[in-house]
Amino acid sequence: MQQKRKFNQFASDNYAGICPEAWRAMESANTGFVPSYGDDVWTERACESIRQVFETDCQVFFVFNGTAANSLALAALCRSYHSVICHDLAHVETDECGAPEFFSNGTKILHIHGAAGKLDLAEVERAITRRSDIHYPRPKVLSLTQATEVGTVYTQAEIRAAADLARRYGLLVQMDGARFANAVVSLEAAPADITWRAGVDVLCLGGAKNGMALGEAVVFFNRELALEFEYRCKQAGQLASKMRFISAPWIGMLENGTWLKNARHANDCAALLEQKLSGIGGVNIMYPRQANSVFVEMPEGAVTALRSAGWHFYSFIGSGGARFMCSWQTTGEDVLMLAEAVQNAMAKTKQEGRHGKDGNF
Repeated sequence: MQQKRKFNQFASDNYAGICPEAWRAMESANTGFVPSYGDDVWTERACESIRQVFETDCQVFFVFNGTAANSLALAALCRSYHSVICHDLAHVETDECGAPEFFSNGTKILHIHGAAGKLDLAEVERAITRRSDIHYPRPKVLSLTQATEVGTVYTQAEIRAAADLARRYGLLVQMDGARFANAVVSLEAAPADITWRAGVDVLCLGGAKNGMALGEAVVFFNRELALEFEYRCKQAGQLASKMRFISAPWIGMLENGTWLKNARHANDCAALLEQKLSGIGGVNIMYPRQANSVFVEMPEGAVTALRSAGWHFYSFIGSGGARFMCSWQTTGEDVLMLAEAVQNAMAKTKQEGRHGKDGNF
């Protein structure tokens, strides 16, 4: 029996490998004996690279993954009787298995709706002001996702407006930046302009989705909030003994602009995919394509045909439709192959519909 080919390119940017620059930087740290737990020149240099990118003297910590970054950052900003306001689709609500609540000893997540993956600030204000009695968890943090879970991007003005609202009510602002690099190139903005200059207190900066093996950076622009954060990392099992192998790849990514090159390539591939898919009858683009993902609606028969042919992609949590994600490793050829596969799947679905085999079209 002939084995079906597996098309994993578009399931997630997590599926991609390690980019050469990150790999070489990790390899360069693999020499001799080096102090452990972050007391090494590689980690110091990586922290300084992040400070230069963001043009400020921020406090930086490296953890293994995004769940730890988000959860520990939120725990540092909250007490157990506080609450965090986020979007319905935010990772801290849908994909962290309760870790933010766990590490903060009970902080409640309050999730609200907003069009195109972005917070509706009127709804945010209602969530903040709906109750002020002692029986209700006091709102303390506003969490933004940049780029959003549906591939849209907050502008600098939108971030500033959200941060201003948060400040009026005494809230702090945390940003989940798992795909922050994609937002930077989409906006053609200075990283500082869409973080601390716009009012963000803490950024969880993504590395794995941008071409690294693993590792996220928790960046405290408000350094006072980082007090004893290293103890949270240790207690949560996030203090790597051989820290240089988590921190060194950041040097390869940041010092020569690779993080932005990778993000721009992924965004460009997604733009090409959006162009090709939007020309196929019966395929509907669900959200504005502003980063490296394309969300589409298409008949269930076409979805089934694509998966039967070996294509891997997500029907995304809460958003409906199919998500196709591009990465630093995606090629133009990959995009054209997928577009052709969608075209064929749609044609097959239409043909079966004419014969009464697919009532969903």
